[in-house]
Amino acid sequence: MRAIEIQKEAISWKSKLQDYNQLIKFRLTFTVVLSAVLGFLLGNQGTINYQDLSALILGGFLVVASSNGINQIIEKDFDKLMSRTANRPIAQQRMSILEAGIFCAVTGIIGVSVLGLFLNTYAALLGFASLMSYAFIYTPLKRVSPVAVLVGAFPGAIPPLLGWVAATGGFSYAAISLFLLQFFWQFPHFWAIAWILDDDYKKAGYRLLPSGGRNKASARQVIIYSLTLIPVAMLPYVFGMSGWISMLLVVFASLVLSIYAFRLHKSLSNADAKRLMFASIIYNPLTLILLLIDKL
Repeated sequence: MRAIEIQKEAISWKSKLQDYNQLIKFRLTFTVVLSAVLGFLLGNQGTINYQDLSALILGGFLVVASSNGINQIIEKDFDKLMSRTANRPIAQQRMSILEAGIFCAVTGIIGVSVLGLFLNTYAALLGFASLMSYAFIYTPLKRVSPVAVLVGAFPGAIPPLLGWVAATGGFSYAAISLFLLQFFWQFPHFWAIAWILDDDYKKAGYRLLPSGGRNKASARQVIIYSLTLIPVAMLPYVFGMSGWISMLLVVFASLVLSIYAFRLHKSLSNADAKRLMFASIIYNPLTLILLLIDKL
């Protein structure tokens, strides 16, 4: 009997951990923190301060986890309506709003505090701004207007900037170029996702494609923002962050992403939207890594 009870407890703990993994969207949180770490490495001069880097990873992870959890609290009734999100813990009432709320409040407060106490005030302010704007501005806007993608691009572009500020203690034109690169990347990335999931999103009343659906007008918007990445990719070189080799490689990556956008415009197919989505997933960390080449 004791063995059976232990087995049930293990299963219960495993299920609870899986629920928290879903609540914080672990894979998404990991990729966001990776962007911050790469921004830190780009801004770092000389020997790496591993205490600062650890504080960035911990504080950033907690802030993003809190943001994702609050997002699910707000959207619990709409998550039930979509196939992609129907099994989330709050939507299925495996986790109460009170439990999720306490978790998000604690992780958010600790995350911002870690950024402020162990790094600097600017890092804490950026973390707080990203949390509040993502959870309380972007999230409600998703059911109101496609402008939500524009609003969400601001907190989404903060991670590499946060990493830079954590390493340097301040802002610069080079740091702003990282912000802009991440900012404009989000449009082809999230619109590709919205294109694929448009039918599912409509079940919950989300309006994310720029022209209301899978049409030429929406695809043109994807092209415009993809092409904008090409001149933006030159800014790190202009502001002295990288050399010309890194610049050419990042420009080439931006050009390839734009080609996938043109293919989507031509076919208006989910298959090409998926190709664009995967290309954009690769593009984000790849460009930041390419910018590090001149520091090796």
